[in-house]
Amino acid sequence: MSDVLVNIDVPELEPAITFYTRAFGLRTARRFGDSGIELLGASAPIYLLVKPAGSAPAAGASPRDYRRHWTPVHLDFVVEDLEAAARRAQEAGAVPEADIEVAAWGRMLRLADPFGHGVCLVQFSARGYDDIATAG
Repeated sequence: MSDVLVNIDVPELEPAITFYTRAFGLRTARRFGDSGIELLGASAPIYLLVKPAGSAPAAGASPRDYRRHWTPVHLDFVVEDLEAAARRAQEAGAVPEADIEVAAWGRMLRLADPFGHGVCLVQFSARGYDDIATAG
């Protein structure tokens, strides 16, 4: 295994493109008709995939719902200036969900994108996760 691709389900493509390019400085690369787009500028490509609200993601799964929801998988965008990144994300439509959190490894702000997905902005300290890491 060598590559990781990030896929984000969205109800409509154009508002999602606008949000992710404005909020996080991503750029469009390839378009897949009206059903998706590839965004570059993060350490892994991000694909926005149009999936209508109410459609089933898998047999037996709850239908897609784009109100704020929780999932154990989310995106963390590593930034150099947390306050500037937070302003940019909020101007693009992100909603902060807590105050900036301070940890031994740096600072973090939890946000929700306009499609209900959780997103975090992370600003590492000089040593980042090395400040809390132990041998595995």
